[in-house]
Amino acid sequence: MSFQAYLDAIETKTGKTPRELIDEAQQRGLDDEKVKAGEILAWLQADYGLGRGHGMALVHVIKKGPQIAAKHVGSAGSHGDASDTLWLDGQATKPV
Repeated sequence: MSFQAYLDAIETKTGKTPRELIDEAQQRGLDDEKVKAGEILAWLQADYGLGRGHGMALVHVIKKGPQIAAKHVGSAGSHGDASDTLWLDGQATKPV
């Protein structure tokens, strides 16, 4: 599953865009550099029922933003993405 596919699946499951979840994490102070991934994962599991794989995709964008490593772009593997920038504003507004 590509990084973007994880984010799209999260939106489908939670009804919230990745950006809405990032905003909520920021309001909770979970974007602070001192906050560990486990704390974010616990919140996502408790409030949204997200597992570790999907949760870690959100941890990345909460802590590091929408950029991903170029090695994942255009790769034929299961984690290959079309772009090095993830779309956070929801599937309905994603450019074609």
